[in-house]
Amino acid sequence: MKLRHVYLADSMESAKRCVQAAQALGWSEDRIALVASADTPLDQIPDDLKEGSSTDFMPATVRGALGGGAVGLAAGLVGAVIPAIGITLAGAGLMAVAGAAVGTWSSALVGASVPNEVHRRFEDKVADGHVLVVLDAEEKHVEQLDRTMAEQGAKRFDYEVPSLMT
Repeated sequence: MKLRHVYLADSMESAKRCVQAAQALGWSEDRIALVASADTPLDQIPDDLKEGSSTDFMPATVRGALGGGAVGLAAGLVGAVIPAIGITLAGAGLMAVAGAAVGTWSSALVGASVPNEVHRRFEDKVADGHVLVVLDAEEKHVEQLDRTMAEQGAKRFDYEVPSLMT
């Protein structure tokens, strides 16, 4: 499983060296992203390295679908157990689907307005003018990646989350 790792570079030039070093190790552009402050001129960051999502949209959508589906299923099963309500097991399934739909929709709306976890956690570093180099890597490659990034002057943060959830 790929985990997301964050490295701190002091400047855009240092971040670009980190990207070149990661690419030399075989990292593709879809596994590398840069995060810089809002006042960084966009022409300094290559388009293919701008972080794809600065919001929490996708993780919130997944959490909403799971949470809404679970709540809908629980409500449907409770309704099926109480004879006076008259919900069948098929009805409980429909409530689970409806709960997942409502959970997905509402969480996606909220997630679209909330900065993603990397932005929230390291906003003070970015505000200070540093550039974050975000790399997705399997655990077996982290030691080599850490050495390579350190050679380029980047410091690794203690941050590992599955890439699918960011």
